[in-house]
This record gives sequence, structure tokens and C-alpha cells, in this order.
Amino acid sequence: MGTGVPASEQISCAKGEARCPEDTGGTEAVHVPDCESPEASRSPNEPGSCDPEDSGQLMASYEGTARGYRVPPFGWRICLAHEFAEKRKPFQANNVSLSNLVKHLGMGLRYLKWWYRKTQVEKKTPFIDMFNCVPLRQIYGCPLGGIGGGTITRGWRGQFCRWQLDPGMYQHRTVIADQFTVCLRREGRTVYQQVLSLERPSVLRSWNWGLCGYFAFYHALYPRAWTVYQLPGQNVTLTCRQITPILPHDYQDSCLPVGVFVWDVENEGDEALDVSIMFSMRNGLGDGDDASGGLWNEPFCLERDGQTVQGLLLHHPTVPNPYTMAVAARLTADTTVTHVTAFDPDGTGQQVWQDLLQDGQLDSPAGQSTPSQKGVGIAGAVCVSSKLPPRGQCRLEFSLAWDMPKIMFGAKGQVYHRRYTRFFGPDGDAAPALSHYALCRYADWEDRISAWQSPVLDDRSLPAWYKSALFNELYFVADGGTVWLEVPEDSLPEELEGGMCQLRPILRDYGRFGYLEGQEYRMYNTYDVHFYASFALIMLWPKLELSLQYDMALATLKEDLTRRRYLMSGVMGPVKRKNVIPHDVGDPDDEPWLRINAYLIHDTADWKDLNLKFVLQVYRDYYLTGDQSFLKDMWPVCLAVMESEMKFDKDHDGLIENGGYADQTYDGWVTTGPSAYCGGLWLAAVAVMVQVAALCGAQDVQNKFAHILRRGQEAYERLLWNGRYYNYDSSSQPQSRSVMSDQCAGQWFLRACGLGEGDTEVFPTPHVVRALQTIFELNVQAFAGGGMGAVNGMQPHGVPDRSSVQSDEVWVGVVYGLAATMIQEGLTREGFLTAEGCYRTVWERLGLAFQTPEAYCQQRVFRSLAYMRPLSIWAMQLALQQQQEKKASRQIVGQDRGLSKGAKSGPKELP
Repeated sequence: MGTGVPASEQISCAKGEARCPEDTGGTEAVHVPDCESPEASRSPNEPGSCDPEDSGQLMASYEGTARGYRVPPFGWRICLAHEFAEKRKPFQANNVSLSNLVKHLGMGLRYLKWWYRKTQVEKKTPFIDMFNCVPLRQIYGCPLGGIGGGTITRGWRGQFCRWQLDPGMYQHRTVIADQFTVCLRREGRTVYQQVLSLERPSVLRSWNWGLCGYFAFYHALYPRAWTVYQLPGQNVTLTCRQITPILPHDYQDSCLPVGVFVWDVENEGDEALDVSIMFSMRNGLGDGDDASGGLWNEPFCLERDGQTVQGLLLHHPTVPNPYTMAVAARLTADTTVTHVTAFDPDGTGQQVWQDLLQDGQLDSPAGQSTPSQKGVGIAGAVCVSSKLPPRGQCRLEFSLAWDMPKIMFGAKGQVYHRRYTRFFGPDGDAAPALSHYALCRYADWEDRISAWQSPVLDDRSLPAWYKSALFNELYFVADGGTVWLEVPEDSLPEELEGGMCQLRPILRDYGRFGYLEGQEYRMYNTYDVHFYASFALIMLWPKLELSLQYDMALATLKEDLTRRRYLMSGVMGPVKRKNVIPHDVGDPDDEPWLRINAYLIHDTADWKDLNLKFVLQVYRDYYLTGDQSFLKDMWPVCLAVMESEMKFDKDHDGLIENGGYADQTYDGWVTTGPSAYCGGLWLAAVAVMVQVAALCGAQDVQNKFAHILRRGQEAYERLLWNGRYYNYDSSSQPQSRSVMSDQCAGQWFLRACGLGEGDTEVFPTPHVVRALQTIFELNVQAFAGGGMGAVNGMQPHGVPDRSSVQSDEVWVGVVYGLAATMIQEGLTREGFLTAEGCYRTVWERLGLAFQTPEAYCQQRVFRSLAYMRPLSIWAMQLALQQQQEKKASRQIVGQDRGLSKGAKSGPKELP
């Protein structure tokens, strides 16, 4: 390779020198280590604090000594040379047992017919593609981009490798030309020039590839990430800090399609250096979308408020969603910014490499490039240079921004404006302004991020893995195929049933929010799953949660009587019935919000959980926001969906019955008659209706639901409680006595709403605690050595329930919700141990960072990468906060006893 740098000073790892990192594929039990706490005494149910750099085997390969520039102690840390020993495969038909295959044979044939028509006739992508699962790639890191403007994921080895620019549609492609390159010069001579990548591609062969990963590590604490490169033999350490404006309770900067890269360069030697960082970027992804040609680049310079930003605009005018990418850098008194407007990303790259090698700068030609020819790629690069004194440090700042202001979904029926256009305009010329804004505001973003995260990171009673999981799992809020759209006034109905006075103001001021069930399960706002994930929204962006709830309420009051065949049953039925909660608001490859219920495996109008989950979330959202107008607007909808739900109580004993098929979020796990999961959700929702009726001054309704609640409680305990836990259901099947990890979901939500104990107790507290202890003993400790979380179903004798394709899976989001329930009930130690198993499995053993799946089995497979439900880890944080508030209130309760004498119990009426 002709790098032009002396061989003695080019240090990289040749393929033959690769060393094998230690195996991390074991399944031995994990535990919260006993670590010293600053507190003199700790309850045995509280978690111990942990080593901040709790990275296990992920850093075992690291041979460097550099710690990096201000890299925080907590987060997910991995050596760039690490190799994950365990390589799993996506769940496919051949992983289904023969007995389950026979049960679902009809569904499989119907799915095959539907899949063929969708892909071969309609030329569309299925909302769930069982034949083309996303393959395992253990490479992903923190995504770039705020909420709803598209995302670009940069892997932990530095590659730009996952793209969601078209709304909700993902392309898993590593673009080789998208790289950072460092150039070091001493006394006017280039002594070191290296692409900061472990890749050894077949293109751009004139570049010096093959960085030695043993001297570099990656550290993620979303929405920031750090990559530390110790350059062997150069006495130089580079720290690249990646920043995205994910800011709680912020509805402006959090929507911006930008990311910032701050390079802190430290010279540990006694010689002065000139240092340059070059950021190269291809215009497009090098796929069929670019093949038509007509792509072009041009330099720009924007000076505003005394700050100057220079860079390149990469214009990508491909329909239906054209965009402009901006690669930019801040020009300061200490830096020089240069560029190359265009080069061939599929050639040898010799010209741009030699340009940089010659003087550490690029030639900076004026004017725009010639539009690309059909089938020919185009790329550009921006370089920042600075002087680095002996034992000194310098900073080089880059940004990446993309401006796709107007979007169309797959059906190409309507044009929508993204949220950020409210602040930067819809004309497609905002990329320079976005770049300038990001480079001038990122320091403020970091201050706000630190202020938000510090109370958790500084809490020594919390284990290190939890601090990493809590923030890093938030990636999905932005990278869940997320859209955040402006809502034109004329798009809302003139007359709204039941009032909903705040619907227009909420959608007008905060827009419309949608995120996918999963990157592979392509349905927006899947509501049975959002039930778990919603804790992240209501705690961090409550207005987005309320907006979503209004959208769901609006959809509930609509109907679509178009008939279609449901794949599981083969029965024809309407798309959407009135006064039932929809499963989802649509597929991004169709026309979401206009055509809802993309899911057609079951007719979810007969599901038992959706209506109940709406009622529970409405009250939870009211409880945490105090928004009385929201509760009043939702009250008629709650009445309507509960009236629809009443028909499932066929024997009028106050308890609903499941229908003998998989009629709830566990859509592959049959449930018959009264069940722990849906029965518990029902009783919790009825209890909430009693509270809301009192708040709304509806005495008759309050009495009605109080009567149902009393009868339902008696039936639930009589039919399902067995002395140790609540039976899965009340059928005559052997699995009816399975221990379901999610059996206390109703109690979980009640406690999150400040109910479920004392005067508002629904489930006897001793029963709840005993059930949770049984789940911990059987579903957690007796499964996979106690180190993989809680299996969904476990038979009483300690063998996983394999009666369905889902009962022997671990659902990460369910486990985090279970852990929150344990914390609520005082089983804090058990809660942390349960959740830790999932984190260790996903992030440290299976290599699924920033793509947490819906499910994995004890061996071999995972299912549905990058899934919504694991955002439920924020329910753990809510449980911890409420636990702390309860402790604090106990200290002052004595002072208030005299004041509370004679006070009327129960909620106050809404005005």
C-alpha cells in the first residue's frame, strides 16, 4: 500500500497477528457485587454499588494505557479488538418444535401466500418479514440524530452502518468511504497517516487501513459516546466524543437531525506536532438509490454571531424524499478547515490520500462538483488542522447534519413536514444552519445531558450495569424508525366526539409522534408493546406521550370496515372496529395514521389487553403529569373501551375470560378462560375507573365499577391463586399451572399510579410478594443458571414451558417491567438481579448492543432485533424514585397527622 509514510512509523495490526480474545459465552449466574457503600447501613434489599468500569471481558483485549479525555466512568465499554464468541441466529421456522409447527401450519401457509403477494405482486416490504430477518451484526453503537428526523448509527468500531433516513425504513449497510482519518506531521513532514478503522476493504486501497484495535476502545453512554485511540509509537491519544441532542423535556433541540464529533488530541511527547483529522463521507449509501446519478457536492461557509462554520453539502435529490447532507467543521483562531469537493468512493482514493499526506490539508477547490453520472458514486471530505504543542492538547470539531424536511411514506399519498422544520424551515436549504447551530450549541447540550444523568451516575447505591442500561436503552426513542411530524390544522376533524378540548393544542404545539414496534416489526405505536415502553416517554418527554395518547384516542373512535383475512385464524373480518383500541397506527411503507392496524396476524378487536392498557396508561399519565384537562378528555374514551371490554366477562362474575387463542400481547401463547395476565390487567383497569369516576364526579359510574371490582377480585383469587403464584390461566391444559413472569403486570401499573396498596389494594400484598418470590426462584434462578433474566413461562417443577413458541423465550422489556414490580414491592435486590441477567446477556455476551431484541431463548436464537419494549427499564427508575419519595415522606408523616384528621379519603373531583 502506497501511503508515503515510512514503514517504521506505520503501525497497524496485520491479519496474521490477530489474537483471540477470551470467551465470553458462558451462562454462569451473575450477581450484584458487594461493594462498599458510603452509607453506614443498607437494607439487604438494596443493590450494592459496583466498579464503574464494569466491562467484564469486553475490555480484556485492550493493551493500551490511555484512558481518554474526560471519558466518564459509567457506560458500555468495549475494546475495538473484541470478538464476541457467541454467534446466534434469528428465530426462523426451523426453530419451531414439531408440535408447535403443526399448530401453526395453517397460519404458515396463509402467511406464505400473503408474503408472496406483498413482495412479488405489490412490490412492497412485509411489515414482518419472516423469510428475510436482519442477520446478526455485532457492530452497532450510539445512533446520531435527534428524535424523529432520521438516524445514522455509527458502530463501536467507527463504521457508519445503519441508516434510517426514509421514515421507518432501515438500510443495514456499512459505507466504506465514511471515515475519520488522522494525519500527524513533525517538522513539516508527515510521519503518520491512518484511517481510524479496522476495515481492510477492496476499495480506496491507497488509504492506510487496518487500525490496530488493541490500542483503542469505545465507550457509550447515550446520547454520547467516546472512542479513544492510542496511536502506537506516536505519543498521541485521540478522543472522539460523539454528541446527539437528546434532551429530556426539550421539544426543540431534541428533534434536530444532527450529530457532533469533538476530537480532543493529546500530545504526550516532547515534540510539537501538526495534527489533522479528515472526515470523508459518501453522497448516499452506494446502493440502488444512488445509481440514477445526479448527485452533487458543494462547499459552504456560514458566519453568524461571530462563529464560522465551513464544510461540504452533499445534495441527494432522489425522489420521493430528497435530502442534503452537511459535513462541517468549526473554524477557530487555532484551526484551519479545508476540503475536497468530490472523489470516487469506489476507486483507489489515491488523489485525496496524497493530497492530505502532502501537507496535512486538502486542496479546497471552489465551486460545486459536476453531477454524478448514472452508476458512478461521489464522495467528499472536510479536514481540520491545528498545531499541537509538546505535552499539549487541541480540539477539532465536526458536525454531521441532514436536511430531509418533507417526507412521504411508502404509499406516497401525503407530504409531511418533520418537526425540526418549525425551527429551520421546510425549504431544504437548512443544512448549513443546522451545522452551525449544532457546533455552537453542543456545549450547552452536554451541560444539560450531564445535569440530567448525574443524579443516577453519582448514586453509589446503583450498580454500574444499571447506569449503562438505563441510558443506553434510550437509543430506541430516536432510532425506532421514529418520526416526529408537524400536524396541519386542516388535517384534524372538525367535530370530535366527546370533546377532547386539548387535542388540537397538543398536536399543534407538540406534533405527532410515532415509533416502530421494532426495526424488524414495522408498525407505528404498537399499543400493547408501548404499554411497557411508554415509561420512557412519560418520564422524559411527557408531551410526546400525551400526543400519542390523543392520536390513539382519535383512532379508537374511528372504524374501517374493509374486510381482510387474518393470518392466524383464516377468518375474514374488518380492519378496525369502533370503540376498541387499535393495535397500531400503520406501516411506514403504507400510509400510517390514515390506514391503521397494519398487523393482520390476529383480529385485535377481540384482544383482551389493548383496551385495558389504554385505561391504565391514561391514569398513569395523569398521575405523573397532573394534567387534569387530559384526563377529562380521555374519560369518554375510557368509558367507551371499557364498555367494549365488558363483553369478555361472559359469566358476569366480574372477571373477563380469554378466548382460547393468543388474544393478547403474547400473540403466540394461547390463553383460555380467566388468566393471570389479562385478568390482572382487567382488575387494575377497573380499579382505575373507580378512581377516575370519582375525579370526574360520576358517582353512578364509580359505584358500578366498584361493584365489578369486588366481584372480580373474589373470582380472580378463587380461580387463579394456588398458594404460591397465580396460575397462567384456568384451562384444563397442563400449561395452565405455568408460572408466568408477567403475571403481576396489573399490580405493576397500579403501583406506578400511586395505587395498589392500603385503601386502594386490589391484589392482596402477601400474594403479590409471594408470586414475585416464586417467579424469582423458578423463572430467574432455575433458568440458565440465573444469569439470563426471567423466562416467560416456567412449569412448577422448574422446567421451561415449551407449549408455545413464546413461553420459553425471555422478553427483555417484560423482564425490566418485572424488575420494576419487584422494586415496588420491596424486593429490590431480586429486581436488580433479574434485570442484570438480561443486560449481561444482550450487551456483553450476545453482542446486541443498540439493537436489544424483543426475545431470546436459552440457546441458539434471538428474535426481532432493535425492539420497543426494553424502554420499560425506565419503569425501574420510576420505581426507585417513588421508593425514595416514600422514604422521605415517612420522615414527615408525623407532622401531618393532626392536619389529616377528619379529611375525606379518595380523590378530589376535577373542576
